[in-house]
Amino acid sequence: MKALLIAALLGLGACVTTSSGAPLSAREKALVALQKGDAAGAVKLLDVLHAEAPNDLDVARAWAEAHVKNGSAAGVLSRLGAEDTAVAHYVRGLILFANAKEAGAAAVEAFRRAVEKAPTEGELHYRLGLALLESEQFEAARESLGRALERSPQRTSWHLPYAKALHRVGRSRDATASVRLVVTSDCTPQEAATARALMDEIADPFAGFPKAARGKLDQALGWLQVADVPQQAITELEDIVREYPDLGVVHALLGLAAARVDDAGRAIEELKRAIELSPDDGKAYLYLADLYTARQRSAQARELYEKALEKNPTIDDAWFKLGDVALERQELEKARTAFRTAVRLRPDNWFARGKLALVYQLESNWPAADRELKSELEQRPENLEAVLRLGLLHTEKYLKAKVATDRQAARVEASKWLAQVLEQQPENALASRALERVNQP
Repeated sequence: MKALLIAALLGLGACVTTSSGAPLSAREKALVALQKGDAAGAVKLLDVLHAEAPNDLDVARAWAEAHVKNGSAAGVLSRLGAEDTAVAHYVRGLILFANAKEAGAAAVEAFRRAVEKAPTEGELHYRLGLALLESEQFEAARESLGRALERSPQRTSWHLPYAKALHRVGRSRDATASVRLVVTSDCTPQEAATARALMDEIADPFAGFPKAARGKLDQALGWLQVADVPQQAITELEDIVREYPDLGVVHALLGLAAARVDDAGRAIEELKRAIELSPDDGKAYLYLADLYTARQRSAQARELYEKALEKNPTIDDAWFKLGDVALERQELEKARTAFRTAVRLRPDNWFARGKLALVYQLESNWPAADRELKSELEQRPENLEAVLRLGLLHTEKYLKAKVATDRQAARVEASKWLAQVLEQQPENALASRALERVNQP
């Protein structure tokens, strides 16, 4: 966690790209140098930039990062001396935090003084909150991070440390709501992974599980999840229930195992009991929703998928299945939100990405559908289904295009992808028919 907080404090890992071919600015050059590990080169550029814009917090943060990586941070601390400005205290705090084994009172004090100098600047409250969080001053961290979000509500990623602070002061439901805000926004893969890890801590169904029953639980999980022998898992879980009848997670696992042996009646009974005993366990709602989906009770399933995500918004399977329900009802906006969130949480999930591409296609959002399918091929170029989908996407675009240049561009794209399919599957009737359509005069 410390490494992640240092990265957050310094802004490590910022990505700099240019697609226009325009020359990089000095700031962009400095960030590129940092990405490439050229800390000395970044220092030279950022020394000048910081001198030119001493109140720019983004430059100051990059300046601190460059000197930390370059091993010259002590010189910066000496250069700042007794300078009593918000930026000086901010930089001092960043460097002290990065170099300390613990967050340290000195770093916290530096950020406090920065906040005193510029109390309306959300960034300063955020950095103070991170330092307080690392030093396990959770209530103070919650207050600082809350103030940061009040001043900069658009910074949704700040909700992750805020959620951690909320959880540590016993406000887990509010913490869960903050995590949901992050995963349903345009979060990065790293932020999504952090959100999942945080929810594993917040919504741990095994927290407080009796140590005496842990051995049997591990055996049951092995039978259920590894060996796929649910009947044996049921035997082990029933032994636990006889001694500990009020463990919700055990009833949830019994319900899951019963469903695996097609005992739907018992599965539903056990899962309802699990929800009664552990109403904040999102997985129990998910398992029950899956049973209702299998029994064609989509309205009840939808309600339960939503409940599962209310309890744990990082259950990607629940987002995927909620998207399926919405897609079946032609509620495209809801389906798009659900599949996009599932993809954010599991970027390697082709099924969710494929469904998201389908929603975009149904909305005639050709660029977005194209982007999702090509993203899959970047990960798995052998995925012939994605290649076929690209061909069919551009075939539809060709058929619906009203401008000649758009039709021609769509024809070229469709022909390219469909030809790739037919190279590997010469008898693919779907690809053959689509290619005939785009090649008709």
